[in-house]
Amino acid sequence: MIDLRRLQVLRAVERSGTVTAAAGSLHLTPSAVSQQVRQLGKELGVALLEPQGRRVRLTPAARSLLAHADAIEERWREAEAELHEVGVDGPSGTLRLAGFATAMCTLLSPTAARLRTTAPRLTVRMREADPVASFDLVFAGEADIAVVEATRDAPPLTDTRFDQRALLDDPFDLVVSVDHKLGSEPEASLPELAAERWILGMPGSPCREHVLTACSRAGFTPDIAHQAQDWSVVGALVGDGHGIALVPRSVRLPGQEGIARIGLAETPPARRFLTVTARGAREHPAVQAALTILDDLAEQSAPLS
Repeated sequence: MIDLRRLQVLRAVERSGTVTAAAGSLHLTPSAVSQQVRQLGKELGVALLEPQGRRVRLTPAARSLLAHADAIEERWREAEAELHEVGVDGPSGTLRLAGFATAMCTLLSPTAARLRTTAPRLTVRMREADPVASFDLVFAGEADIAVVEATRDAPPLTDTRFDQRALLDDPFDLVVSVDHKLGSEPEASLPELAAERWILGMPGSPCREHVLTACSRAGFTPDIAHQAQDWSVVGALVGDGHGIALVPRSVRLPGQEGIARIGLAETPPARRFLTVTARGAREHPAVQAALTILDDLAEQSAPLS
């Protein structure tokens, strides 16, 4: 018999690349990870780890086992969903949600609030996490649903460990101070903003990449006057007239009275929100109930798409 928990540890080693990294993602010690993998190999009668210098690597037998691991995990989750069919009082148990800050505020928190009424026997736990960490949480079984932003660093949609589906598209608006010359205009065109001072996200952030790509397509490189990671900082800088910014429509900025949001004349850049579950987990009653609410909230947020 295969211990699915130990198989999950082996999958973590393969995903993370090293025993140490796998231990970090699973909140175990490296020695505990090695012990779990060795015990799994003992149960199967094969070696799953072999030395490589001062480190270890997966053996061909381990990689052969992993070729079947995703299918095994999926079938188990499907069986688990059948065992937890919804009763008259709705789903029960614990549902764990994860997502980045905007997703938490606009989607996951409202979802949890609705579930208090529609599924009173269900306990919802929420955790803020960036997209990369959210995938790790789903993979490790510490999150049942994650709402992430699609990025180039994310696992591909073909990754058999995850079920990733589009939820909504979140376009960017131009944000200026109310005293700006464009503050009362209904829309603006990116090329006319080439000489402006810009406020951008920090290097490497997905939103910064969206803005730089949009400006490049409009034929200019923005003059980056200021950089900020937190949207509240961006809002404060814009409101005080330090520059302009492109901000996702779903983001709630503080001090709205000093800020004007303006649509772009051309097709604006947009970030895509995805729901992520472990493969085979979407049919679990609690997961299904939350996904139905998320889809409803996304549909109500038609201006975002």
